[in-house]
Amino acid sequence: MRPSQTKIIKRRIDCRKHVQNLKILIESSSWNSASAQTPVFSRNVPNPCPTMLFLVLLHLSSLNTIATQELRIGGLFQDEDDEAAFLLATHIVNGKHPDSPLRLVHDSHLTRDHNTFTAYTKTCNLLEKGVVGIFGPSSVYSSAFIQTLLDRKEIPHIETHWDRELLRHNCLLNLHPHPSILTRAFLDLVDQWGWKRVTVLYDDEESLARLSLFASSYRHWLTLRRLYLDSHGTYRAVLTGIKKAGETNFVVECSVEVLGEVLKQAQQVGMMTERHNYVITNLDMQTVDLAPFQFSGTNITGFRIVNPDSAYVEEIAQKIYGEEVQTGWNLRVKTALIIDAVELFYEAALDLTLRERFVIRSYPLLCNATNNWDSGHTIVNYMKGKTVTGLTGVVHFDTEGFRRDFVLDILELTPDGLSKIGSWDSGVGLTISRPKIFEAPTADEASLVNKTFTVITCLTTPYGMLKETTAQLTGNDRFEGFGIDLIEELSQMLGFNYTITIQDDGYNGDYNWTTNEWNGLIGAIIGGKADLAIADLTVTAERESAVDFTLQFMNLGISILYKKPKPVPPSLFMFVSPFSYTVWLLLLGTYFVVSLCFFVMGRLSPSEWTNPFPCVEEPEYLINQFSIRNSLWFTIGSLMQQGTEIAPIGISTRTAAGVWWFFTLIMVSSYTANLAAFLTVETLVTPFSNVKELSEQTEIKYGAKRGGATANFFKNSGDDSVRSKIWKFMLAHDEEMTENNEEGAERTEKEHYAFFMESTTIEYVVERRCSLASVGPPLDDKGYAIAMKKNSSYRNELSAAILKLQETGRIAALKEKWWKEKRGAGNCGGRGDEAAAATPLNLQNVGGVFLVLFVGTVLGFIISVVELALRIYLDTKKRKGCFRKEFVKEMKFFVRFKKNVKEVESSKCHDEEQRNH
Repeated sequence: MRPSQTKIIKRRIDCRKHVQNLKILIESSSWNSASAQTPVFSRNVPNPCPTMLFLVLLHLSSLNTIATQELRIGGLFQDEDDEAAFLLATHIVNGKHPDSPLRLVHDSHLTRDHNTFTAYTKTCNLLEKGVVGIFGPSSVYSSAFIQTLLDRKEIPHIETHWDRELLRHNCLLNLHPHPSILTRAFLDLVDQWGWKRVTVLYDDEESLARLSLFASSYRHWLTLRRLYLDSHGTYRAVLTGIKKAGETNFVVECSVEVLGEVLKQAQQVGMMTERHNYVITNLDMQTVDLAPFQFSGTNITGFRIVNPDSAYVEEIAQKIYGEEVQTGWNLRVKTALIIDAVELFYEAALDLTLRERFVIRSYPLLCNATNNWDSGHTIVNYMKGKTVTGLTGVVHFDTEGFRRDFVLDILELTPDGLSKIGSWDSGVGLTISRPKIFEAPTADEASLVNKTFTVITCLTTPYGMLKETTAQLTGNDRFEGFGIDLIEELSQMLGFNYTITIQDDGYNGDYNWTTNEWNGLIGAIIGGKADLAIADLTVTAERESAVDFTLQFMNLGISILYKKPKPVPPSLFMFVSPFSYTVWLLLLGTYFVVSLCFFVMGRLSPSEWTNPFPCVEEPEYLINQFSIRNSLWFTIGSLMQQGTEIAPIGISTRTAAGVWWFFTLIMVSSYTANLAAFLTVETLVTPFSNVKELSEQTEIKYGAKRGGATANFFKNSGDDSVRSKIWKFMLAHDEEMTENNEEGAERTEKEHYAFFMESTTIEYVVERRCSLASVGPPLDDKGYAIAMKKNSSYRNELSAAILKLQETGRIAALKEKWWKEKRGAGNCGGRGDEAAAATPLNLQNVGGVFLVLFVGTVLGFIISVVELALRIYLDTKKRKGCFRKEFVKEMKFFVRFKKNVKEVESSKCHDEEQRNH
């Protein structure tokens, strides 16, 4: 039990009277470092309290140790507890490493009332003393101003307070959990309780700012109410108004100084009943005395980041608050963060010195000067990469320098006091070990509290099984499985007791039209042998006419269990598979079109008409290398990545050739890559892919569990030709029917046999029998549920509980446990048997490169025409001929495609001019 709050507060007041005399005690003490005697204090100084005396002794004892280098750190705090924690943390880190080359020297000041000017003055005083880091002030009013100064001076600034506008600064490091991540924790807890309407209570603007992210992220109805003092100095006026509004779910954000009083006055106005629920967002909730509300029946939950039951936390609390404090429940988060911050700073500086051989040199800085320190950024960056375990758990920072990775304990007020009921991890989320889903059950007829049920099940894997152990077990401890765990979850939620029995015949329940009786689990329920039946019990119309079912806890369908598909041998023409038929046809057409384009551009481009006899300066005719045959050879050589002896000369043909080469590069690369996929990925095939194909073949036998819901599904198929055909086969071949699912799985694995089974059971089987797989889609949609007698009064409560388990993900977690983790699961994982098949590339995949080729070819045509026109223009201008006649002559020659030799002669216009001369 924790000590009385009154004694603790009195102890703090007595201690704080002497904190201001700490430096006087140090200065007035006579200390003989050589003899290491106990210090003697001046008679004029009042005797300190045990805590302050302890801290003074720690400080003085540190003077006797010879340190290689002293690093002065400064502190700006609002109260004596934080300052005492700062002094204690300095001694702790120095004591942990007595042989360390570094020692911390503390220098702290109190800055009350959030006075920014005082904080600035004392910061400048610390800078003049050559501090290498400043802790605090933990005030939203003065912290930003001090941060600006320390950023300019490049001095590490370590903060521990909540800051909703926390940004990444050069020299700032805040150990308080990031506000956005805390908001996620609050939202997750409210969602866990299923609240659709919430009233937020806050006491000032700072508290409202803390919950701004929560209010903006909450998806349901939210009301904000400020806790203001009335004329009598109480909160009863606003609380009474809230009570009249009928609100029952509250999120409370206020300081710990007023939290206890708010809850006390809420109790006084009648807001502490079984109908009311509170979530306290203050991480110091554990330091408030909640004993007056332990037996009210109200659900009060909250968070903490400091574990008060830790021996280290208790030791720290005793040294700060005095020996009378024998518990860590009074240690506040801001005080614990200061100790963690000093430890983090020291560990980072020590690692930097020893591992990096970095020399930390400090020197005085003036606020009105432009000089700064040269090692601040290095230390801050090293701190951000450092991980330590302190009073607030693992202190770790992300890449932005924020503390987003942390764990919170979830607390709930019970008649025995605050108890941990779960945790919230920033990486995992909320985990409740004792789900708080319903309000306390009432003692009416429908309540299941303290009732005892007989639960019957079948030994069917994985729903109900005997435990695999050599120990002698009795009662319910003999069994395990999905259904067993589900009943246990319902028992904890609704407060009932149960005894498990086994159905001997192993049948779920089938109606005998001859005797007009039910067998199996359904018969046991009707006969009064059991109150509840849970197994892989399918809900059917026939069964529901005899018993009641809860809400379905698992949905499924009938599917086919068969051997895994086998790889087919590769095709003889697999080399054509990388491209679709459309791409191959388009590629063939493109080849002929581009070849023709080269032929046309070659005739148009003057540069492509060359002298066949290089030794003759004035040849009689010119030839063109881009004939039809050469054009076809040039394009096919490029396409096959082999090249030819033909080299384009003109600008137009070179442009077209470059675009064609780019086209072939992309196409050949795509073909090669996809061909590799086709050669390495095996194509799997099964003899059938659905139930229709199975019914049409005769080589593979098939069956189902005799007398089960799966067999009845085919029996009651009606006019469906495929299902009725399968049922006729089952009737004619009764030897193909099995007594249980295990027998069917074994026959499927060893024989040429297919087995009809529920899809969930198939999932379980294929996780453990690697040669089996599910074939085809489910044939129907149904579910499993818990059976009970007709018109049972507890049906609704069980259904509501199952629905809550589904919403909270608990049923999904149980399925993951028994399907993927227990009893040999995971043996077939990661084998790549179901790898995705390679698919041919179609026009949608390579259409872009065809477009580039088209644009490039058109550009080549345009350039060839311009090139021809420019050559004719220059020739006619030089010889003073007529451009039009020469151009028409060239076009006439161009269309004569059979003529590949061009005579070298002057134009008619030129001949007439010569005759005139």
